Amino acid sequence: MTAFTERLTANRFYVELKLDGSQDSVDATFLECQGIERSQEVIEICEVTPQQWGEAKSGRMVRTKIPGNVKTSNITLRRGMTNSKTLWNWFKAVEEGNWAKQFREGSLTIYDQAGEAQAILEFQGAWPTRYKASGFNASSSEMEIEELEIAVDMLTRSK
Repeated sequence: MTAFTERLTANRFYVELKLDGSQDSVDATFLECQGIERSQEVIEICEVTPQQWGEAKSGRMVRTKIPGNVKTSNITLRRGMTNSKTLWNWFKAVEEGNWAKQFREGSLTIYDQAGEAQAILEFQGAWPTRYKASGFNASSSEMEIEELEIAVDMLTRSK
């Protein structure tokens, strides 16, 4: 009998991010994590070769694509706002020029239906680039959402 690879669902995840000044083992439980992307730029080279081209005896143009630099997208984390100022304080420390000491590491773990970790994406060199509160409305009963965008230097899949 062939065993099938389990498909992981987008709702069973956990983001681990430890920040200064927090009394908790983990600083937030996030509702959403967007922007996990690592891409490789394409460099296109155009060269003229000695091969025949049309009626000319030489000068055929050849285009070649080669891999360029790798780049990692920013990650957006969303959570229900609490009375904790840990995310705000991290953003504020970078804003005030203390950015060199603010780089953090973290991970995104994705679980299967049995609750076992099946995929782990680790990020390094993370620092906040944007802080946002979702907006307020006196007639709304929705939870206030706190959003933090972080720049990331490196993204690897360790599992």
